[in-house]
Amino acid sequence: MDVGLFPAWTAVVGFFIGSAIGSFLNVVIYRLPRCMSIAQPTYSFCPRCKHRLGPPDLIPIFSWALQGGKCRYCRAPIAPRYMVVELITGALWAALWYQQLVVLADPATFIAYALFASALVAAIFTDLAHYIIPDEINAAMFVVGMGYTGALIAMGRPEGWVWGLPSGVAGALVGIGVLWGIAFLGRILFGKDAMGHGDIKMARGIGAVLFPTLSLISFGLAVVSGAVIGILVVVLRGVLAKKATPDEPEAEEEEEYVPESLGSLIKSLFGYLLLMDIVGLFIHPVYRWWFGEDPFTDEAISDDEPEVELTMIPFGPHLAVGALAAMLFGGPLQQVVDAYWRHAFGAP
Repeated sequence: MDVGLFPAWTAVVGFFIGSAIGSFLNVVIYRLPRCMSIAQPTYSFCPRCKHRLGPPDLIPIFSWALQGGKCRYCRAPIAPRYMVVELITGALWAALWYQQLVVLADPATFIAYALFASALVAAIFTDLAHYIIPDEINAAMFVVGMGYTGALIAMGRPEGWVWGLPSGVAGALVGIGVLWGIAFLGRILFGKDAMGHGDIKMARGIGAVLFPTLSLISFGLAVVSGAVIGILVVVLRGVLAKKATPDEPEAEEEEEYVPESLGSLIKSLFGYLLLMDIVGLFIHPVYRWWFGEDPFTDEAISDDEPEVELTMIPFGPHLAVGALAAMLFGGPLQQVVDAYWRHAFGAP
């Protein structure tokens, strides 16, 4: 029997709201890697002919399907990603609507998780396409987590605190600690960059929203996902290599690999702890002063630059999948972890 705020059928409303949010995420996914403003221009346009899109072109899911995946003006093909993002986001919003509003009657968690899930979708598709997780997306995750924590504390809910700290702060510290620790150990033990900085900042945002326990579970799931997909990619590359013709041109010689210095890695750690990357989004010289680069120009891609071929999946999507799984199935996963620890330490 439903005891929540809405009847179960209203999850359909969540799906349509989510698919509309997915339509906006497509704007984010296209513009942020190109260092374009989300607000300007104020209208959507075809990525090929730049024609302004009208209302018939902006109906989530249906516009892409009914137009055969082509622009209504220049008839250039539009990537299926646009519809996939809307479908995935709609499904996530529907699931969270049912879980948090129908079953648990927890609107604060629904708002935080729905916004967080949307940011994760944007991170997945930008990282898959360009090996980039824009700072704006990572900052949005962190802000959502701090807002969620503040709301829980204001409502007097005990889950707003852990270890004597606001839960979002504790979770963010755990996220930075785990992913930066992997990067540091990889640099020390193997002399290589073991983790991208976008992943470290993303882990901070995951911890801020999911808090310490669930964020640790999500990181474990990310490792499992990375291992499984990594094996599949290796197998696929082996199959493709066998099918390659012998007279194929040899790959161009790669530039000499130079790992990040330990000093830079340690300085970045303090930058993330002090939120210098987030401050730098509003005060650009701060970013350049602390990190020695300008992400608003140095990392921008152009329309002429092809999307990255998926010969290797970046770790960001695995982090996002782990976070989504922990968010949707946190209760059962927590029970499994608790049972494991009781068994491991002989507790009754």
